[in-house]
Amino acid sequence: MTKVDSPVIFDGHNDVLLKLHMAGGLSATERFLTGRDGAIDAVSAKKGNFGGGFFAVYVPSPVDRKFKMEEIAKSAYDLPLPAPVEWCDALPVVMAQAAILFDLEKRGALCICRSVADIRATLDAGKMAAIFHIEGAEGIDPDLNTLEVLYQAGLRSLGPVWSRSTIFGHGVPFRYPGAPDIGDGLTEHGVRLIKRCDEMGIMVDLSHLNEAGFWDVAKYSTKPLVATHSNAHAICPHSRNLTDRQLAAIKESDGMVGLNFAVAFLRDDGRMLADVPLEQMIRH
Repeated sequence: MTKVDSPVIFDGHNDVLLKLHMAGGLSATERFLTGRDGAIDAVSAKKGNFGGGFFAVYVPSPVDRKFKMEEIAKSAYDLPLPAPVEWCDALPVVMAQAAILFDLEKRGALCICRSVADIRATLDAGKMAAIFHIEGAEGIDPDLNTLEVLYQAGLRSLGPVWSRSTIFGHGVPFRYPGAPDIGDGLTEHGVRLIKRCDEMGIMVDLSHLNEAGFWDVAKYSTKPLVATHSNAHAICPHSRNLTDRQLAAIKESDGMVGLNFAVAFLRDDGRMLADVPLEQMIRH
């Protein structure tokens, strides 16, 4: 039998930068090269044919993780939205995590890709291709000056919100059962952000955005609609998941959706319990 080479995996979203940031920042990047427990590292990536993906910069909210995990393991839950994060507080965290990404490139662990051609060339060379992504635009000021600087640093993908409000729009809570039709859409700042991202060639990520914001992006953006890590609401009626109408709009725009492996968004019952078969992921 002829051996079939395994496909190169290109991931829609990972939290490597956050994990390294919380593990010590720049002093922890060596562990990415030599191997570490959990998430992605250079050693396991090579074994698993991981070609690269979207490396997310994310500003965490203070959270009681034990309480959160206990709640979302229940048959129904509704966690309140975390409080907004001010720009002056978010920007240092964004800079620190971006610096980790740059350090990983300097160490030869990956290449930060600024174009499709960069991605193809990096994969062809057998190196890890990283797209600089921001999840939640708290680090972007209303005049969008920070956006310009981050673009020059390599930013090519941006989610206007995580599961909390920003000056640009509104996210969805961790709610089951629930729908993404929660609250108002993009603010005036948000509309300007979307239009400027279109002009610059920064992809807008719809994951975590509420439904009104989703339709505002569909209205004001001329680009394909993309949700990097969201599942089907028809299978798992969680507020984080996309309705059939949203999925149809993404298809119509020639966009795409990346499967979210978080089990609470996969299971029919919305519970954060790990016994999820591969067949359930295929259903989504």
